[in-house]
Amino acid sequence: MKLTGAEIVWEVLRREGVKTVFGYPGGAILPTYDAMTKYPDIHHVLVRHEQGGTHMADGFARASGEVGVAIATSGPGATNMVTGIATAMMDSSPMVCITGQVGSKAIGTDAFQETDVTGVTLPVTKHNYLVTRADEIARTLREAFYIARSGRPGPVLVDITKDAQQSTAEYDWDAATPSLPGYRPDLHALPDEFERALDLINSAKRPLILAGQGIIRSNSSNLVLQIAEKAQIPVAMTLLGIGAIPAGHPLNLGMMGMHGEAWVNQAIQRADLLLAFGMRFDDRVTGNLKTYAQNAKKIHCEIDPSEVNKNVRVDVALIGDLNATLEEIGPGIKAVDRSEWVNAINELKGDAAVRDIQSLPDSGNLYAAHVINDIWRITKDVDPIVVTDVGQHQMWEAQYFRHERPRTLITSGGLGTMGFALPAAIGAKFARPEREIWVVAGDGGFQMTLAELATIVQEKIKVNIAIINNSYLGMVRQWQEFFYDKRYAATPMVSPDFVKLADAYGLLGLRVTERGQVADAVNRARAHDGTVVIDFRVQKEDAVFPMVPAGADLDNMIRRPKPVAPALPESEGDGEWEMPK
Repeated sequence: MKLTGAEIVWEVLRREGVKTVFGYPGGAILPTYDAMTKYPDIHHVLVRHEQGGTHMADGFARASGEVGVAIATSGPGATNMVTGIATAMMDSSPMVCITGQVGSKAIGTDAFQETDVTGVTLPVTKHNYLVTRADEIARTLREAFYIARSGRPGPVLVDITKDAQQSTAEYDWDAATPSLPGYRPDLHALPDEFERALDLINSAKRPLILAGQGIIRSNSSNLVLQIAEKAQIPVAMTLLGIGAIPAGHPLNLGMMGMHGEAWVNQAIQRADLLLAFGMRFDDRVTGNLKTYAQNAKKIHCEIDPSEVNKNVRVDVALIGDLNATLEEIGPGIKAVDRSEWVNAINELKGDAAVRDIQSLPDSGNLYAAHVINDIWRITKDVDPIVVTDVGQHQMWEAQYFRHERPRTLITSGGLGTMGFALPAAIGAKFARPEREIWVVAGDGGFQMTLAELATIVQEKIKVNIAIINNSYLGMVRQWQEFFYDKRYAATPMVSPDFVKLADAYGLLGLRVTERGQVADAVNRARAHDGTVVIDFRVQKEDAVFPMVPAGADLDNMIRRPKPVAPALPESEGDGEWEMPK
């Protein structure tokens, strides 16, 4: 059938199974918005800023496992999407962004609202396209969805000129089947590589599984758990891997890295084998690369060949889909008694296992750790989806909120994007409308995208918003405290009255200043029909512990309190990093 290019856009979206798109109209994308009126089965969410739209599409993708879709106009509309696209790229989130572009004859003339958005986004997309003809739209969009969801997922941008949207072309779904002979998302390890990996696993005395987000993306949680239980291999989590296996499982050690558990980092340094499942050895995980797990052999199970040996040299690389890799390697892994290794790590926890939250006084002061742990305690029966912003509260959430299922923690990892939480939570709610959604944000990041409260009101959706308000840019202030002699340059922050702000949007706002008020506020928020904003006024100069200073050895941590614990087998001692005077 013959359709306009704009109609073809919606036809492809419908055939790809898209039910929700997040966007903001403008001149260069107006033909597509006009055609949208013919497709009432696709719900359009009007965002308040294009960055918010991309974060919503990203949150939708992370919560559902499907491709999120965002739409914007040319020029500033398109460039406003860049931060959200880069966030999705760093965290391997499948997303298709559709932007309008000036007419093809005007390209290169500095026309009104013209920007070379394919050039701008080239480094932060998995792939991008400029489409100048209506008959190219169907094939290009189908390729975009295929690329976004296959292999290592990621964002794809499709920039469509206004004349391509307005002109007509024959629409044939089958004729537009993607054909990308140079694109190889289906790589698979060779048999001898599996044999080498099995030899290392079965002979290891002190192995550890490093569980990354790839486990969640590939739906491999059950396989990882089966392998861990069969071979008695403890599991350490990356930030984005949290939820891959239940927090309450005895083999789950907790989070590794800069703000991970002290015993996890020490165990990594003393392991004789690391099994890296769907993680990329980010600098926040490894610390000083020269001293990282020096005595450990390393097996990297990774879908993206470019990540292998990029940061850490490995002994065996099993390239391919993690689920397929684990299905192949799992039967060859032997059941080995590693109780000595497991028990040694458990003993290493010592008093630190109860964490400093239990030693913080309930003396009228409100600590962020108390707030987050109380939210978990009250809501754990429904296992809510928590969407965090970036900063101290993000690390406290990872430490004190126990996630038992995949896709229940949504956060910006690689890019560390402040302002991510609120719009991403909106996207998550559209993906999982039946689930309870909590936003955990700092007072700084929340103000970056708070305009999306209007989107919540217009769409009549419910999320619960916990603002961890310490009147500082907290994580930056912590670095200034530790490394810059408490010179708090540009980190003290004045915020609006968040309760009155909520009221201005027609939402319920609550304020909490004492520990005894937390449970009542959380329960009121849960019982309320609409979105609730809770302003938690926490201690201003609290810090996240433990902490590995940038560039320090992974087991040289600033800790509170310092645990006294036995050494692991073949331990060379426990280093302690001294805070600068």
